[in-house]
Parts: sequence; structure tokens; C-alpha cells
Amino acid sequence: MIPDEMLDSGLGDADDDDFDSAVGIADAELPDHRYLDRELSWLSFNQRVLELGEDPRVPALERANFLAIFGSNLDEFFMVRVAGLKRRIITGLALPSNVGRAAQDVLADISRDAHALQLRHAEAWQSLVKPALADAGIEVIGWGDLDETDRETLHDYFQAQVFPVLMPLAVDPAHPFPYISGLSLNLAIRVRNAKTGRQEFARLKVPPMLPRFVRVSRDGDHARYLPLEDLISNHLGDLFPGMEILDHHAFRLTRNEDVVIEEDETENLIQALEAELLRRRFGPPIRLEITVDMDDLTLDLLLKELDITEQEVYRLPGPLDLRGLFDLSRIDRPDLHFPPHVPTTAVAFQPGDNNERPDIFAAIRKGDVLVHHPYESFATSVQAFLEQAAKDPHVLAIKQTLYRTSGDSPIVQALIDAAEAGKQVLALVEVKARFDEANNIVWARKLEKAGVHVVYGLVGLKTHCKLALVIRQEGGVLRSYSHVGTGNYNPKTSRIYEDLGLFTVDPDVGRDLTRLFNELSGYAIEKKFKRLLVAPLHLRKGLIRLIDRERRNAESGKLAGIRIKVNSMVDEQIIDALYRASQAGVPIQIWVRGICSIRPGVPGMSENITVRSILGRYLEHSRIFAFRNDGDPQAYIGSADMMHRNLDRRVEALVRIAAPEQVAELNDLFALAMSDETSSWWLGEDGVWTRHSTNADGAPLTDIQDKTMAMVQRRRRSRAVR
Repeated sequence: MIPDEMLDSGLGDADDDDFDSAVGIADAELPDHRYLDRELSWLSFNQRVLELGEDPRVPALERANFLAIFGSNLDEFFMVRVAGLKRRIITGLALPSNVGRAAQDVLADISRDAHALQLRHAEAWQSLVKPALADAGIEVIGWGDLDETDRETLHDYFQAQVFPVLMPLAVDPAHPFPYISGLSLNLAIRVRNAKTGRQEFARLKVPPMLPRFVRVSRDGDHARYLPLEDLISNHLGDLFPGMEILDHHAFRLTRNEDVVIEEDETENLIQALEAELLRRRFGPPIRLEITVDMDDLTLDLLLKELDITEQEVYRLPGPLDLRGLFDLSRIDRPDLHFPPHVPTTAVAFQPGDNNERPDIFAAIRKGDVLVHHPYESFATSVQAFLEQAAKDPHVLAIKQTLYRTSGDSPIVQALIDAAEAGKQVLALVEVKARFDEANNIVWARKLEKAGVHVVYGLVGLKTHCKLALVIRQEGGVLRSYSHVGTGNYNPKTSRIYEDLGLFTVDPDVGRDLTRLFNELSGYAIEKKFKRLLVAPLHLRKGLIRLIDRERRNAESGKLAGIRIKVNSMVDEQIIDALYRASQAGVPIQIWVRGICSIRPGVPGMSENITVRSILGRYLEHSRIFAFRNDGDPQAYIGSADMMHRNLDRRVEALVRIAAPEQVAELNDLFALAMSDETSSWWLGEDGVWTRHSTNADGAPLTDIQDKTMAMVQRRRRSRAVR
């Protein structure tokens, strides 16, 4: 018997037995060690970020920004991934059987690669980016580079703005070793009592609320900056009067900050999460960064008091915590940034001939609208859609998922306005969105106070899908306006995240979303979806059926092809299905931003698989699944990456794109991304990524993000001419 949801999704005549047989093909047909290590693959991704910071063709302040992104990414990797591996060792929990290695071995490999990358990161700043900024008039200098006038000026600044907020903490029999907060920058200071001759230790935290780089002087485009820790370390005498300063060194600690909640054992998710967030601050240490000149006496004290091993120590030159370069990267020097891209309004939502404000609902009624952010404006599409819905007297209800946004977001305000106008408003808030938990709790309560029905999803699952549903009364009947996206409802990140979103008035999608929201907010267990594939119950199965259909087409001599764009490709069942399709001769193109466990180009297994990665000014974030389907192309977009957490422990949704011209648009985008003339990184079967950014003559290859923006601008101009 064919399950209804598979028939309705247009997935052909495969049933569960077909699925089991497709997944259950003997592993003997596929070699062992066919997956690349996910943790090392992630480090390779961050290396690609670092390579952008090293690239002299990238504007200098953008290079500083990429170095800051690298540091921030690596912090999160340690706080979550490395912490998770250490937790497995402590609890005796083995890694999944498909990994084939012990957690200790994985940690050793991570330590090796991470040490090399952090040294390369520090060298990129010292030898490449810092000199490039200096050549452009932005100098980061040391205390020894200052003249007496500069030092007097900075002394006054220190006394007025820095000294009052500093809190030196002594370590002696009366003062135990202080708590060191995660990711804080600190000075370890040794002093001698001038009267007793006794040596003491003190810890001083560099205040995170102050500018990391203090401006020393500015003359037109020429400016000089001094690291805040350098300023503080040269005024330690003011903090320890009567003491002799013997030595001082910077250090930085990373803690386990992953949150683990047993939802089935708690009666109140919000209270449990708030308690866990308090515990997060006191997670065990997992990395200690120190400067290269730290003496053994100080290091031994830190190792003992922090209970950390030598393997977890990262000895680095130059300033620690290069996330501070985010501040420098915001300097207003247009010549040192990427040329500006101005998002355009999607053609369907552009004002009419008299420049009147567009009717978003009327535009959607004319046909499905596919928008591409940030090339097309989030404000004039998604935001305008919800703001119009909040004000429209014919709108009766709004339902929306919220994963990451902000309390001052116009999206949140639109929901509040709608509730205050008497509409039914449901907001499904994912309070477990990592590192946004506290913020999400705050604005979830703000929504509740405004009368919005706030729910927190299903026990044991994160709600990661990006869905909005507006119910409008028209001519005595109710009509559903739907939005399914690949990115969060966040106006700030929409300007730097590349994402796709579909607006449709198709009643099938409206019913799908209604059923899904009912499942998320109530007790319904719904399995019938027509244009959606939904995790955790059906998304993996649906995709494997689609992949297997391409395999069967290839074996029958029909047109076949698979194109997948994701942030991460890790799931073994999906990867094995792609391997089997490759063995049948299906050409497969994988466009991945981050982790990829596929080994492409292996004879007899994956020689028909090509894997590329693209990084640039925008974070590639959309997910696309396209199938040639014997000449009747199909494509899906949505929120799901090919990872266990997305397919098994999250509510995810993909929507099938129905308009042929929009399917063609997605395939055109793919063709551009996979072209040898486009700048990208290529993955080899050995797991090594190779950058291809210039042609044989040394000329730069096409930047897909620049070209996409130009194409979108041309579409707008062509409509204006008509």
C-alpha cells in the first residue's frame, strides 16, 4: 500500500518496502572508511574562512572581519563539539559505530589540526592583515611605539574610562583562585610585596564592555589603535600600589557551554532552561590560550587551578582573542570594504506605475513568488508580508515559527501589533536555539504579554523549520498565504545570510502548514502532506526515495541528475544513497558550505560526485534539493541540513517548488556555482579542499555573489523598462 503522504508529495510509487530495500543494500557494496571525519571537516571549513582573511585580493577591513569570524567559529566549535567529545569520554559513551574511532583519537586529531590553525591564524594577523591595514593608514601599535604625548593622553583615558571598572583579584590564603569566565581575556600578574619580599599572584579581567582597540590618534584616514590589554598592562602600578610588578601574561579560557536538558524529566521547559543557562557559566574548561612568553611558573599555576591538560593549552604569538577585530572591521573606510550591494525589491513586490505601496497579498495571488536574500530585500518581502498581515482587517490569524530573531525585531513587533488588533496569533518559539536561549526567553515573554499564543514545540525536538501562515477572509471564504524559507526571520542576519523563501497561496501548502502547526501546538499526529517533506518522520525517507528514483532512471537509460546545496552533509543514509546513485551513473553535484563527510571521486563508489564550497561576503545558508527526474525537473527548498540532528531531532520542512521557471532559476544558480569559471573550493577524495580562485592566466574567477547581485539588479531594471 502506498502511504498517502508519499503520493501527495509526488514521490512516485515507492512504498516502505521499497525504502527498506533501497537503504538496506548490503554495505559490502560500499567500502569501509567511506566517510570523512565530521570534526576535521569542520576545521577544514574554518580553514577556508581563514584563507579569505589571508587573501590579498580581499579588502583589508574585510580580511580583518574574516579573521574575527574564524576566531568566533573556533570558539563555538570548542564550546560545543569538543565539549561533546570530552563528555563522551567522561561518561564512557562511545562514538557512533559509523565513526570507527575512539573519542580520544578524534580529540587528538582535533588538537593537532586546531593547534596548527590557531598558529596560522595568529600569523595571518601579524604578518599579513596587520601590515595591510597599516599600509592603508590603520595602524595597530604597541606601547613601545608611543611617544610621551601619546602616553600622557592614554594615561588620562585610562584613569577616566578604564581604571574605575577594573577588578584585580589576588590569590593568597585569604583569597582562593578566582572563577575565570569562559572566553574572557585575562592578565595573569605576579607581584612582589616590597616590604615582605613575598611573591603573589593576581588575576585581572580585561573589561569586555570597553573597546578592544583604543584609538590613539586620528588624522583624516590615518588612525592608530592600541590593544586595551596593552594599555592596562602598562598601568599595573596604579592597580597594585606599593607592589613590584614582576611579570604579566595574557590568557583566555574556553569552557563547555553546551546545554543539555532532559525534557521528558522536567515539568517546565523554560525554568529548566534558565537553570541550565546558569550552569553553563560554570562548565568545565576545555581550552587554555596563552601568550608565547608565559613563564612556566604562571602556566603551572593555571594548569593546576583550572584542572586542564597540556594538550589543551594553545601557546600563541600576538594578541589573544582576535574576535576584537570585529570592532576594527566596522571602521568607516569604504575603500577598505567590499563595494556596496544594495538589495532590490523582488519583481513581484515592486511598487506599481504610480509608485503606490504594493499589495503583497495581491502579488502572491498572481503566482508563487520565490525571493533570494540578501540580493532581494527581506524588508520589502517577508517583513512587508507580516506587517501588512498585522494591519489588514481581513486577516484573521497569523501562525509563525521563530528560531533566531531579536526582541526589537519588526517581525516580533508585527506579531504583537496583530495580537493587539484582535487577531489570532500563534508564535512557535524555539527557546533551545543554541546561544540564543536567554534572548529567546526574553522576547517570548514579551510576546505572551501582548496576547500572542506562545508555544515551545514538541518535547525532545527543536523546531527549526521557517514557516509563516496568514489566514485571510476573502469573498466569504478563508484563504491561506504561506511563506516557507531557508533562513531565520531575522532582519539583521538577512542582510548577510544568503537564503531563499517561497510565498504561495496554493491551498495544498496552506493545508500542509495548518496541519503542521496543529501538530506543533497541539496533540495532532499528522502524516499527510502534499508539497512538504517534514522531519523527523518523513524527510530522510522522502529524500532517499527521490535519490533512488534518479538511480533507477540512470539504470534504465533515462535522464538523471542530483543537485544538493546544504550547510552540512553528514547523514550516512543520505550519503550512502548518493554513493549508490553515483555507482549507477547519476551525475551528482553537492554544494556545501561547511562540513562534508562525502568522499567524492573514488573509483567504483563516487566518481560521479562533485563537491564544491563557496564562501564570501555573504554566508551561504540556503538549502536546495534538485532532481532531473527524466526531464521533468523537481526542486525543494527548506531548512534542513543533512545531519542526524536535523533529520532525527528537529522539526524541519522542505517545500516543493511548483513553478517550472523557478525550478529553472535554481538550476541556473547551481550551474553557475559548479562552473569551473566560478571561484570555489573543490573537495578531493582525500578530504583536502583546494581553492580555485584564478584561471591559468592568473585572472580572478567569477564571484558568484557579485554576479547574482548583478543578475537580480538587471531583472529589476528590465521590469522598470517594461
